[in-house]
Amino acid sequence: MTVKTFADLTGLKEGNIDELKTIGINNVDELKAALSDDAKVKEIIKTLSGVGPKTVENWKASFSEAAPAAEPKKKESKKKAEAETEVVETEVVEAGAYKAKAKPELSEETTDALAKRAMVSGRRPAFKRQEWFRYSKLGEKWRKPKGIHSKMKRCMKRRSPMVDIGYRGPVSVRNLHPSGFEEVLVYNVEGLENIDPKVQAVRIGGTVGTKKRIAIEDRAAELGIRVLNRMV
Repeated sequence: MTVKTFADLTGLKEGNIDELKTIGINNVDELKAALSDDAKVKEIIKTLSGVGPKTVENWKASFSEAAPAAEPKKKESKKKAEAETEVVETEVVEAGAYKAKAKPELSEETTDALAKRAMVSGRRPAFKRQEWFRYSKLGEKWRKPKGIHSKMKRCMKRRSPMVDIGYRGPVSVRNLHPSGFEEVLVYNVEGLENIDPKVQAVRIGGTVGTKKRIAIEDRAAELGIRVLNRMV
């Protein structure tokens, strides 16, 4: 597949294009160059909402498959001009267009820890219970293996991986939302009064009705607080 515009990349949303421009990536060629730099890749994962290590690896594969053969300079300059022209078209803001969501104010240590957590999560295996493949009634939900004869419990070769503390992410960002916000559960409008919009975001309780939910979302918009589970 030939990658000419951002639209050719899977997992890249319209809002991500504006986020790429904030870190100095304005076209596909600059993104391709950035993916070859590990530090830049980490910055991309930190900045783009909804983009993780697996998505970035898919982009690298798309660019490697689309590596062009040697062509005259005129053709290359023409393709580059076309790509830049298409990127400029995405800058037009229409009524009801996508609006970037609020992001937290994080320290450098926290942003690095969040990027590291995303990379660890991408490599973490799927933990399945013992004999999940043999008896369908067991399901795949994790259960610790028991019994003195359990080969999985004794960590023998060719057995499914077991849950272990070494698979966990950094302690400093544990229980944070992927965006970096600290989640606060609210059930009414009064619960928004003590929220710090710079580091905290709210999640409306599942038992809250539609009428009260709308009131909470409207008040949160006035205070500049991000709602993680908005209706729209």
